[in-house]
Amino acid sequence: MEAASGQGHNIPFREAARVWARIAALSFGGPAGQIAVMHRILVDEKRWIGEERFLHALNYCMLLPGPEAQQLAAYIGWLLHKTKGGLVAGTLFVLPGFLSILALSYLYVLLGHTPLLVGLFFGLKAAVLAVVIQAVVRVGSRALRNGVMRGIAAAAFVAIFFLGAPFPLIILVAAIVGYSGGRSGIAAFGGGGGHGSASANIVHDRDTALGEGLPDHARPNLRWSLGISGTLLALWLAPVVLLFLLLGPGNVFTQIATFFSQMAVVTFGGAYAVLAYVAQEAVGTYGWIRPGEMLDGLGLAETTPGPLIMVTQFVGFLAAFRNATGLPPLAAATLGAILTTWVTFTPCFLWIFAGAPFVERLRGAGAVSSALGAITAAVVGVILNLAVWFGIHTLFRSVHRIGFAGLGFDVPVLASLNIPALLLAAGAAVAVFRFKAGMIPTLAATSAIGVAIYLTGAVG
Repeated sequence: MEAASGQGHNIPFREAARVWARIAALSFGGPAGQIAVMHRILVDEKRWIGEERFLHALNYCMLLPGPEAQQLAAYIGWLLHKTKGGLVAGTLFVLPGFLSILALSYLYVLLGHTPLLVGLFFGLKAAVLAVVIQAVVRVGSRALRNGVMRGIAAAAFVAIFFLGAPFPLIILVAAIVGYSGGRSGIAAFGGGGGHGSASANIVHDRDTALGEGLPDHARPNLRWSLGISGTLLALWLAPVVLLFLLLGPGNVFTQIATFFSQMAVVTFGGAYAVLAYVAQEAVGTYGWIRPGEMLDGLGLAETTPGPLIMVTQFVGFLAAFRNATGLPPLAAATLGAILTTWVTFTPCFLWIFAGAPFVERLRGAGAVSSALGAITAAVVGVILNLAVWFGIHTLFRSVHRIGFAGLGFDVPVLASLNIPALLLAAGAAVAVFRFKAGMIPTLAATSAIGVAIYLTGAVG
């Protein structure tokens, strides 16, 4: 295929929209699986972009707060078809998951205490634990290329699990370490982030529809960047300000808008990295949900297409369902889900459109790639923290917190070990790691077993 010169390409917009809809429908399995689907279709199958440009875009998205897979779709959509391409790609990536989780949330609040639904989510939690551990292995196998990267991951885990360090600080320190190491020429920091799907036949940028050149619309344009950024900023924050002024800071809708807007700014590393923070605040600070319900929400997100961060929609749904006054509960819950999704994903487009033109100019900059690679290594430690947190709350019925010097971490009560949950989680792990079972079959099997356990009264 003849390389593009930077003046454009011949990919019809309608064809691209159909491809993005296809990707959205297949986007199960968390960010690792979603990125693999995008890579297979856009790079290997369609050859619209090359390996190098795909990895550069992905490394930038890993640097941003929010779901990297959805932002990657928006970034590539923008590269291919300007602003409308980014909006369509990013929106389609979210829409199927939003509609699916909304429907399942209705069932959850209406039927959630029946043995059928309780057993279903009991089984889902066991499989979700195996899937999160698999994410640690998948991302770690690509990012932890040497002892230095493994050390960064270990330090990130200790910092977040034992010391309670905030995500932004961990990401910032990792970026500084990686950038400094790259500038110093230390070999361990060379080679970028390592997110890509391994392939025996690398698709080079010169052999793709987009080519090696920089498209005209992707060149830095301060006027365009300020205009689109201002518009998206207003669309994001206007509902937050209006709710604060009209309903006051104590109203649940104001709290939802404010909290998830803050989350959109300060949470890095995608869904697995952010969920521990969301769980801590939603359970401990606001009292919107119970710990087990966070796992239920992740189970919903794992079994529907779209970003796993859509679990926040489930949290907003329950928060409004239980705390809104003056509205029918289901109507309030629906508004809570819509509001949560809006303030979670609108900023994602802002980050992409504001920064992508400038980031495209940095392709090939070694120190920047080293910083992004170190960030990815740190994210592995953050995901491991989530796996431990899920394991504690899935496999044990009781947990207590150990505190020291104003800090603390959760420790399970060993006597409260849930044997059926342990056996089910072990079975899911064997299926995933030993027999390479897919995520959907594993979730289906554990859910069916969970339902059988509760319907037969084996677990009370």
